[in-house]
Amino acid sequence: MKSGKKSGQTLDKRDGARREAAEALAVTALAYLASEPESLGGFLAATGIGPDQIRNAARDRSFLSGVLDYFSSDEALLIAFAKHQDIDPAEIERARAALGGVWERDVP
Repeated sequence: MKSGKKSGQTLDKRDGARREAAEALAVTALAYLASEPESLGGFLAATGIGPDQIRNAARDRSFLSGVLDYFSSDEALLIAFAKHQDIDPAEIERARAALGGVWERDVP
């Protein structure tokens, strides 16, 4: 029974590390968007948030998942970002899965 608990703790640590890596990739993707004004404009329009709200929203794991979802929805952007980061484009999907759900903006 003790070994089962240890295995669960190891899995939790791995999941936590995956989520942290996914969050870091999403933040990097967000910074990449900021360097691409046309893409950033499309992202802001799609999410309905203003540039002044991005920093606060970026603390939300669901928002970060939405950032990766946005990249996944635009193949040219996805490929450009993957090349820029020297990663396989599939890493974006894996990171999105590690983060879980899709961000939904709070509507007053």
